[in-house]
Parts: sequence; structure tokens; C-alpha cells
Amino acid sequence: MNFKLVRVRGYWFLIERMNPWSIIKTALTRDAGPDHLKHGQLGERAARKHLGRAGLKFLAANFRSPRGEVDLVFRDGDCLVFVEVKTRSSEDWTRPATAVNARKRLLLSRAALDYLKLLKHPPVRIRFDIVEVLLRDGKVRELRHLPNTFSLSPPYRYG
Repeated sequence: MNFKLVRVRGYWFLIERMNPWSIIKTALTRDAGPDHLKHGQLGERAARKHLGRAGLKFLAANFRSPRGEVDLVFRDGDCLVFVEVKTRSSEDWTRPATAVNARKRLLLSRAALDYLKLLKHPPVRIRFDIVEVLLRDGKVRELRHLPNTFSLSPPYRYG
């Protein structure tokens, strides 16, 4: 595969080089995907918009490392905010945030530390937020921002 390193607004991205016809063909023939993935993307877009309006500065989406993934990364003053977005079409059983169990917190902690390592361990505070997005008929019905929901999972520390 042929990849290219591209800088956009101060951030570096590794993208696969494709000829223009391949890009058009991919865009036109791409399957929309399963409902749960579409709902997840809708929830992440809504959360990103909401947090931006709340004054947080967007840094990254869907940061992946070999040890985990973070849905959204923001800056709130001198604090880096790692956000997990949970989107549900109903709250019949439990709140969406309850899906962020100990295992998920550990994976988020590891991914956050990998993100900080890429930034060469800046002297910043960090926090983990959860955003619950509730849908009705494919539209955002309610959004709840739960700031500072948990800290780094043991045995990890930062700062």
C-alpha cells in the first residue's frame, strides 16, 4: 500500500494514496453500514458539536493505538479531555454510561497514555468524560455530558 503523511491545521495524518477514480468509486459504492455504526457516528458528531459549543477545543477523533481507542480528544484550558461517547436508541435497561466498565476504562487509560506519549508527555492535566447520546427515530433526542467521570485506571498515573 502507498501512504502519504499530510499535515492539516497543525496535525499530522497518515492517509492512503488513491487515484481520483478510486475515491469516486469508493464514495458511490460504499455501503452505509450497520445501524449501530451509523448511530455511533451520529452520536460522536453530536457530542463533538456540543462540546465545541461548550468551549472545548477539538483535537482528535477516533484516536487508535494498539492498546485502545478514544472517541474524541479535546482541550479545556490546560487540561486534555478524553471523551467516550455512548449512543443508545433507548434507556430501557440502563444508562449508556454504565457500558464504560472497568475493562473499558483500562483500555481508555492505555490509549490516553499512548496519545500523551505521541505528544512527548506535555505538562497538562487530564480527565476522562463520558457523553451519553439518546436517539429517537434516528435523531438526537437528548445529550448528557458527564465530565471527569473517572481517573486513570490503576496502576497508571500521569503528571
